[in-house]
Amino acid sequence: MNTRQILAFIGVAVASLLLVIGLPLVTPSSVIAQSNTSLLVSAAASMKDALEEIKPVYQQGKPNVNISYNFGASGALQQQIEQGAPADIFISAGKKQVDALEQKGLLVPGTRANLANNRLVLIVPNDVIGITSFYNLTDTKINKIAMGEPRSVPAGQYAEQVLKKLDIFEKVKSKFVFVNNVRQVLAAVESGNAQAGLVYATDAKISNKVKIVVAADDKFHSPIVYPMAVLKSSKNVDAAKEFVQFLSSSQAKMVLKKYGFIVR
Repeated sequence: MNTRQILAFIGVAVASLLLVIGLPLVTPSSVIAQSNTSLLVSAAASMKDALEEIKPVYQQGKPNVNISYNFGASGALQQQIEQGAPADIFISAGKKQVDALEQKGLLVPGTRANLANNRLVLIVPNDVIGITSFYNLTDTKINKIAMGEPRSVPAGQYAEQVLKKLDIFEKVKSKFVFVNNVRQVLAAVESGNAQAGLVYATDAKISNKVKIVVAADDKFHSPIVYPMAVLKSSKNVDAAKEFVQFLSSSQAKMVLKKYGFIVR
């Protein structure tokens, strides 16, 4: 028996022994598969800081799962998903966008859940004085009000609802500076390019350049809720389900609370 035959015989013998004692055969390809799980999460821009902090917390227990984020306006993300853009999980800043995907059969059944709630607030630069309510937006010294584009940005939709409920929408609409997401609203007020803006309480919390004038009464707008779900287009549905479950865990809720989100 030559050397090649001897090695082949030993290989067969070892494989047979592993099967007999019940140990699974581990191939290099299966090891690679286990270490290369990647998840892409499309999420509302207002979730950026909290989700970035949650990522390493999750990866402590799941080091083989690589998480990437695609942040933007919920409406724009919804359209991307509908047009076939890759994503495993969607987290919206409003029900409307997730409802639309669910109606089109693009969600994995049973994976939808509400992650958190938020509040809408009126902000101004720190050095602005004399603004104490939404009604002050009608003042002549306020000529630019930043807000999200209502057609694609939930914060803009909520802002429009509030201003209409207070019966000042028509009086101030000529002052609106529409932007593509709520973080751009924050940036406009921080830079002084707008004298006021409507953002979430969590956005105002991360900035030392703006101050909150007033929070909108919840009864003046639709509930500000962040639904999340696994997408049917995901190539890693099981891993996506595990991450969604983690986002509802006590560890994740601690981070969300830190950034001012309302969790139950």
